[in-house]
Amino acid sequence: MKSLGIEKVPSNGLGDYSNGMIERRFSPYSDNGGSIVAIAGDDYVVIASETRLSGNGYSILSREQPKLFKLSEKTVLGSTGCWCDILTFTKVAEMRMKSYRHTHNKEMGTKAVAQMTATMLYHKRFFPYYVSNILGGLDEDGKGVLYSYDPVGHAEKNMYRAGGSACTLLQPLLDNQVGLKNMQGVERKPIPVETAMNIIHDVFVSAAEREIHTGDAIHFNIITKDGIKVETAALRRD
Repeated sequence: MKSLGIEKVPSNGLGDYSNGMIERRFSPYSDNGGSIVAIAGDDYVVIASETRLSGNGYSILSREQPKLFKLSEKTVLGSTGCWCDILTFTKVAEMRMKSYRHTHNKEMGTKAVAQMTATMLYHKRFFPYYVSNILGGLDEDGKGVLYSYDPVGHAEKNMYRAGGSACTLLQPLLDNQVGLKNMQGVERKPIPVETAMNIIHDVFVSAAEREIHTGDAIHFNIITKDGIKVETAALRRD
């Protein structure tokens, strides 16, 4: 059998004619998993990630790799997805923060960092960073605020948010425990920081039972007017 002057030879006994051609595919992206949960209060933000860094398939590259990056004394970025893109993005963000500090002799506020993050992501929209970002910090009035992003820079302001590989497991629990969605007769009142940490711990424990990229430990950053406090808690390691 001939077509367009090219002889087609079946590659197997089932009549599969491929001209001896083999398709090669390359993807510049790799999903290394990871999940972020954050809750903002009247005068604090608790943002946390688990510490498992996953490879292709079921491999685990590291059990002690948080996905939180301190940008200032009042702002922390949580980032999950392609680890090389995360490192590149956070290094560029830290460079811009340092340049601003040297130019203006002060640190960039959380609202300005949120806008900078959106601009950086949108600038790379034609070859985007394969990352899921949640930015937490205190605003100019000292109140907690969160911003979540898609890979091309769309931002949404929130008071609680989950992102990453276990987002579909984490966000419904936050909607129930923090947002009190579709609940009747409940009193809506501010959540103390200790309660916020307990909720985050519980939703991570739940996700670790069902999602293979979530596990090992939880890394907390508690942002208040006094600075950023770091704590850890254990998760399942199998």
